[in-house]
Amino acid sequence: MEKSLPSIPAKRYFTIGEVGDLCGVKPHVLRYWEQEFTQLRPMKRRGNRRYYQHHEVLMIRRIRELLYDQGFTISGARNKLQELAHDERERRRLDHQDIDTPVPDEIRVPDNSSLTLHTHALNGVSMSGPDAVRVGLLHDMRRELQEIRDLLSMPA
Repeated sequence: MEKSLPSIPAKRYFTIGEVGDLCGVKPHVLRYWEQEFTQLRPMKRRGNRRYYQHHEVLMIRRIRELLYDQGFTISGARNKLQELAHDERERRRLDHQDIDTPVPDEIRVPDNSSLTLHTHALNGVSMSGPDAVRVGLLHDMRRELQEIRDLLSMPA
């Protein structure tokens, strides 16, 4: 970017003029982008006045960067945004899936002084590095929770 954009104030809604100033784009361009990018849906109030929220200002900045700084066409920027949204949904799905993945009964750590594990086949997925470390830590927490449960279930 040639000049840096101003920081976005902590407000709930922004007028089209404010968004234009925050993003370095004229209001008529923002109205055009609404037609081209389905992600932009500002709230409209009396007299069709547009009110943008913080996430829409960020989206407009991203669109501006794709078009003006990276040289994408409108359709190219639209495809890139859809690709980014798909990647984000996939990442969230995998993060959520990790929570539901059962922790194995036993993971052997070859060297307690380092937190790296050799590759383990776990539920058909090969894991190493940070993923394996995370599973190892989850396993340790599971064991500790089972010990706490056993202590709490003992007669007083």
